Amino acid sequence: MKYQIKGSALRNIPWEDRPEGEKGVIWRSPHNPIIPRDLLPTSNSIFNSAVVPYEGAYAGVFRCDNTNREMRIHSGRSKDGIHWDIDEKPITFQCDDPEIGLFQYAYDPRVCFIEDRYYVTWCNGYHGPTIGVAYTHDFKTFHQLENAFLPYNRNGVMFPRKINGKFAMLSRPSDTGHTPFGDIFYSESPDMVYWGKHRHVMGRRHAWESTKIGAGPVPIETSEGWLLIYHGVLTSCNGYVYSFGAALLDLDEPWKVLARGKAYLLSPQKQYELMGDVPNVTFPCAALVDSDTNRIAIYYGAADTSTAIAYGYVDDIIDHIRNNC
Repeated sequence: MKYQIKGSALRNIPWEDRPEGEKGVIWRSPHNPIIPRDLLPTSNSIFNSAVVPYEGAYAGVFRCDNTNREMRIHSGRSKDGIHWDIDEKPITFQCDDPEIGLFQYAYDPRVCFIEDRYYVTWCNGYHGPTIGVAYTHDFKTFHQLENAFLPYNRNGVMFPRKINGKFAMLSRPSDTGHTPFGDIFYSESPDMVYWGKHRHVMGRRHAWESTKIGAGPVPIETSEGWLLIYHGVLTSCNGYVYSFGAALLDLDEPWKVLARGKAYLLSPQKQYELMGDVPNVTFPCAALVDSDTNRIAIYYGAADTSTAIAYGYVDDIIDHIRNNC
């Protein structure tokens, strides 16, 4: 291993070796999609979801659009990170303020363990899309906090520890619709209620991300900086194309980009990524990492329809960033 990952060993990380002849930095599971769109009796699609290690196994929060095409998030458990039991009923948040707790919609969750609890962030409907925040200890009871930002915002992703004594989050300010623009910003909070010190992190640069970008999984702390996997969008003559790439951010000042790969890590190429409710989408929302082997398993939404997984090594991703700046 060339680079060090700060975190625990994850010996039961989902894993499949690189297939013979595979030339990419990361590679897809041949069993994709690992979560089909109709896993639940009323699910139209299950995608853009987040998983974490939990009690020797795995837990997560899943975007499950139902057959009414309502956007909801559900809790789920898995022994191996591949085969999932997802609650049929969506999460009902406990909230002290009925105005904030008045539910409209929820989608594209992320989950991040900080100190003694798991924080969930998602795109929450409150007079337009903004960043909802909640925490749980057991993936059964979820306590909703204040929305982090004013509308309109998406892709709220927490850092897995406090930075300079403050909670920290990435987000992508947006508009009311299917945003045709967007850069990544950094914000911090002393208490998970009041957010400030907003800093621009990075904007659109390369062709595959020329329309908008947004943070993906929780950033991974390495000896070389925060490893950020993020999605980028290209507007083609046939509509949007969602791919994902990677960058390194400064450990103490994460709004400063140390390096950023020119080339994507993964783009829509397989049938389940090219065809679905929204074609041409690979959208990363979670990553599991084993600090002993530097293995990484990346969960991503495929065509806004199902959930897929890809594998690789953190060493290779960091080299990819530095060799293609």
